[in-house]
Amino acid sequence: MASRRKVIITCAVTGAIHTPSMSPHLPVTPQQIIDDGLAAAEAGAAILHLHARVPQTGQPTQDPEAFRAFLPQLKQGTRAVLNLTTGGSPHMTVAERMRPAAELQPEVASLNMGSMNFGLYPMLDRFAEFQHDWERQHLENSRDLVFKNTFADIEHILRVGNENGTRFEFECYDTAHLYTLRHFVDRGLVTAPFLVQTVFGLLGGIGAHPEDVQHMKRTADRLFGDAYVWSVLGAGRNQMAVAAQAAAQGAMVRVGLEDSLWIAPGQLAQSNADQVLKVREILDGLSLDVATPDEARDMLGLKGAGAVAF
Repeated sequence: MASRRKVIITCAVTGAIHTPSMSPHLPVTPQQIIDDGLAAAEAGAAILHLHARVPQTGQPTQDPEAFRAFLPQLKQGTRAVLNLTTGGSPHMTVAERMRPAAELQPEVASLNMGSMNFGLYPMLDRFAEFQHDWERQHLENSRDLVFKNTFADIEHILRVGNENGTRFEFECYDTAHLYTLRHFVDRGLVTAPFLVQTVFGLLGGIGAHPEDVQHMKRTADRLFGDAYVWSVLGAGRNQMAVAAQAAAQGAMVRVGLEDSLWIAPGQLAQSNADQVLKVREILDGLSLDVATPDEARDMLGLKGAGAVAF
């Protein structure tokens, strides 16, 4: 009997750009991030994508000390790959955003493959209350917000990561980002196998229609052949629908409270583990198996947990 295909589940435990604290279940403090991250890994997430926040205000921070408040405990408590953001906040410089990955040298770091409009303000029509004063203004300001990642920024992040043996989750919000990634492949700054995280449903990037998903996959196949590992992220209500469609076509999947606060229409997810378990049901229905952390390391050519600096 042929073995079933293995799917890497990435869980984005706590974001600060996509989802301010509009759910009481979003982990913010170090202990909450530890508890939720361990539960997500136990549920089947092979990779944990991690941001840090100021516990008192929930604001994003790229202070490496904020990451050190939870990374050692997660490393000790799970075999999951720990993936650090270089996104942080669009209001930070690239040097500030890169500090955790540069100093802590994780196995994987995220990397947005271009500058883009980042329209979060439609959330103001869906949420009436916020836990912190800064959040409403953060969403309102996204009417005139550009997340900056120039060619020079991307090159800097790649060179620092390459020196440390860190590989990247290349976040591609539109087809232009795939072409930018191809540019860096051609320059030798990105080598196979590399993880392409195609992102759907955020205002400013490509939509989440099934034809959009197909278009990104066709373009990536044409540009990269078999050199890449395809993963998908559906934002908000698109999370599980995009995961189901793409997994059936060979994709890895990303879920988590950074990308969607919901588990069903009108129902908040109680934890990141809830979303991991739900996507596992989808994968099981497609006769797909979940990759272990060590299988994910092998598929992505990672350096191993023993080679990080935390």
